[in-house]
Formats: sequence, C-alpha cells, structure tokens
Amino acid sequence: MKILITGAAGFIGSHLCERLLIDTRHEVVGLDGLVTSSTPVKAREYNLRHLLQHPRFTFIKQDLLTVQWDQLLPGIDIVYHLAGMPGVRSSWGEDFKHYIRNNIEATQRLLEGCRTYPVSKFIYASTSSVYGEKIGQVNEMASTAPLSPYGVSKLTGEQLCKVYAHNDAIPLTILRFFTVYGPRQRPDMAFHRFIQHILQNKPIPINGDGTQTRDFTYVEDCVTAIAAAAHADNIMGETINIGGKERASVLDCIAILEEHFGKKVERQFMGKPIGEPSHTWADISKAQSLLGYEPKTDLRKGLKAEILDIYNNPSL
Repeated sequence: MKILITGAAGFIGSHLCERLLIDTRHEVVGLDGLVTSSTPVKAREYNLRHLLQHPRFTFIKQDLLTVQWDQLLPGIDIVYHLAGMPGVRSSWGEDFKHYIRNNIEATQRLLEGCRTYPVSKFIYASTSSVYGEKIGQVNEMASTAPLSPYGVSKLTGEQLCKVYAHNDAIPLTILRFFTVYGPRQRPDMAFHRFIQHILQNKPIPINGDGTQTRDFTYVEDCVTAIAAAAHADNIMGETINIGGKERASVLDCIAILEEHFGKKVERQFMGKPIGEPSHTWADISKAQSLLGYEPKTDLRKGLKAEILDIYNNPSL
C-alpha cells in the first residue's frame, strides 16, 4: 500500500510516517514544502533524520500549491492531509493570508489532484478548534463555531473536503485532534514553551488564569488512531474526534512539570487570550468504535518524554 502524507516533516506528520512504516506492507511518500511556520526549518529537518534513511520512505520537498499531481498521485492508495499553517494566536491580522494559502487553497488544490487521480482513502487532519466554546464532553454532532481565524480556516478545509466528497466521491474521513503534545511538539505550543522557560530559569508565561482545561492527547496515541484509519472499514464520510487519556488544567500541568524538575517555577500571567475556548473535552466513543482507539499515555509519562526530547534535541 502506497501512502502519501502531506506535512511529513511536522510534529504529527513525522511521527505518523514512522508509525506507518512499522507495517512492512506500507510504502510512504512524505511531502513537505518546509514553508515558513512556527517550527524552524532545522527542527523539521531533524524530525526527518531517521525517515530519510528508511528504504520504504521517499521525501519530496515541494509546496502543495506548485507540486505536479501527475508526477505524485498516480499509484497512491491513501492520502493523509496533515499539512497546514498551525496556531490560533498568530492567525489574526495580516498573517491570516498564510492560513488562506496553506489551509484553504492548498487543500482545494490537493482535492483537485485526487479528483483527477483517485485514491482509496482521503484523511483530512482537522482540529478541536472548529467547535469553539462548548460546555462538557463534545461529540462529532456538536455545532461548529470557531473562535479564531485559524479555526475558520480548518473548518473551511473540512467543508471543501465535503464538497469534493459529495460531487466527486472523494473517499473522505475527517479526524479532529485535541491538543496534541509530546516529543517534537511545535515551539509555539504551551508545553514546549513552559519546558524551555524552566530550562532557561525564566518565569512560565500563562495565558489567562491557568484554570482553563484541555483534553491533552499524547502524540503516539494520536498517531495510533491516525494509522488505524488506513485499514479501518466503514469510516468513509465520518468525522472522528481524537482525544487523549487525561484532561487537566494548565495549572495542573505546571504542577506536574514542577515534580519532574524538582523545583517550584515562577508563573507570569499574561491575560486572557482571544480565540481560545476555556475548556475542551472530546467524546472519543466513535474513535473507539471505528478505529479501536484507546489512548494509553497519561500526562506525567507524556510530559517526561517531551522534556527529554527538548533537552536532547540539538535543533532547538
């Protein structure tokens, strides 16, 4: 089975490539333009270091908006579309043009490619940000009301996928990720920033009062679910939440980091951010049913792995 992964050099994409290659039936083509984003190019090159030596992995450094589909898509069985411009806080103002380009235009162009060169599955990576502010556990039938331009761009990508699925029978599945963390996490994400500040003996910057909660999903759990979609039956047309084992507040997570580092850390409260919900909580019953998904990694174990990765990563 030949699988194309867009955004292959990214945080989740690089882990997914590695996971899929464990199965000897898979050949993986990783596409990444290494476009400007919150993750430095050298860090994304570091993410690829083991993959580039794998005999069943091919890396193509090209932008989704310029790649020639006749040279790439023929022979591809499954497309995982993970490429995109991430980040809630950076999606406001003039920078939104990057989200239009990389999250909307690039998705539409990839769908056009798959319209011409059909695949057996098209799996679109979306986000819990499409839900907006919700109370309690959220299932996939909940209304979508994003609070940020980023969330709007990802929801637009979902809608584009559904249009092509309806009109051109693109075999679509949408996966909505909830706050993924772990080794290789983007430098702009909270845990990465917290750990870096502790290592540098700087106060931890906290947006809001720290009582906001998230459904934290360890990256290896997340890619287990994503990889399962390759062979899962009856997922065409489905939207599926991918949440984690443990939900906690920001202050809870800082307390765990203090345990790992063996010291108290100074907190610097930055004021409430715009565009972010107070709480997220995924109902993962559909993922359990359709993908056999059971997240296994708790925050203490997951944060320890991220600390070790940051401490030992020469690209950061």
